[in-house]
Amino acid sequence: MTQTILFLCPHSAAKSVLAAAYFQRLADQHQLDARTTFAGTEPDTVISPAVAELLQSEGLDMTGYTPRCVTPAELAQAGRVISLGCDVSHLAPSELKLEYWDDVPPPSQNLAVARTIILIRVEQLVAELKREASENC
Repeated sequence: MTQTILFLCPHSAAKSVLAAAYFQRLADQHQLDARTTFAGTEPDTVISPAVAELLQSEGLDMTGYTPRCVTPAELAQAGRVISLGCDVSHLAPSELKLEYWDDVPPPSQNLAVARTIILIRVEQLVAELKREASENC
């Protein structure tokens, strides 16, 4: 069964986009049965141009990447919810286990550092999911 990983950041335009793009690339490379999505609580109208340029320069397809508002149903259905500076306590079901990656600086202040931290965290997440998948076989 495909697990959904939901990445959240307030504007759904930078940190969550980076995390979702990197996660999906690594999940596909490792043949994990997982898909990713991203959202926010106060979405911008477009993806950060600097983030879009970075991801496209790394060969990641940005087609279909549009900031959007997270829904309570989406929070309830996700296999994992990871917040990058986003407060969804007012929307989340009480049983939701929310992970926080609050050590990521705003990409608008330092895109290279934000990218590095997110990529390291995503690599750790993929490794953890691979271990879990192998234990369940």
